[in-house]
Amino acid sequence: MRKFNRKKDQIRDMVIDPNVNKNADGSCIIKLGNTHVICTASYESDVPAWLKQKNSGWLTAEYGMLPGSTSTRNKREAVKGKQSGRTVEIQRLIGRSLRTIINLKKLNGGQFILDCDVIQADGGTRTASISGAFVALSLAVKKLLDKKVLTENPIIDSISAISCGILDNEVYVDLDYSEDSVADVDANIILTKNSGISEVQASGEGSTFNFDQLSQMIEMTKNAAKLIFEIQEKAIH
Repeated sequence: MRKFNRKKDQIRDMVIDPNVNKNADGSCIIKLGNTHVICTASYESDVPAWLKQKNSGWLTAEYGMLPGSTSTRNKREAVKGKQSGRTVEIQRLIGRSLRTIINLKKLNGGQFILDCDVIQADGGTRTASISGAFVALSLAVKKLLDKKVLTENPIIDSISAISCGILDNEVYVDLDYSEDSVADVDANIILTKNSGISEVQASGEGSTFNFDQLSQMIEMTKNAAKLIFEIQEKAIH
């Protein structure tokens, strides 16, 4: 039996509280069960040097886990002197995912930086970060349109993410840490509301998986994403 008597296709309780940081252009805290992430979106009226002659804006992301986010203190990467491979991979995933739903040419030569800081971790931090980052970005765009910093809405679709996996030959959606740590197959699926799949990350941890199981994971996350899109829209509007 799963925690909180969840069904196999049921996500943990999700709450997104918008506008939690008055200094950021857009912000929210997303709570997915016991995984909590603060997401902010900041706009800068400049782009990286390699983009300056390309008539395009940019969007990038940074991700981190605060020291108290895990059961044993997580040492700050700034103290270690470098980011871990996991951190680099996740922040690239967040940025890559959000770039699929934004028209960079409508950013007036500027860029968005999305910051996702995990304050409490219980599995699914990267997927919660993507879902929360979209809300923060949407709120930032609304503010910048009101201020006439942007003249057109650059967002072309909604995006959310959800984890899933296989335990004892059964597919489960939205794995918490206790499930993720023993899963035979672990996957993260990033979906847009209208245009389809942005990215699929899936790997056999303890066994392989077949095409039918992959299709089942995608189908179950598609159904779960419908609820996430509703929660995101309420937070934005």
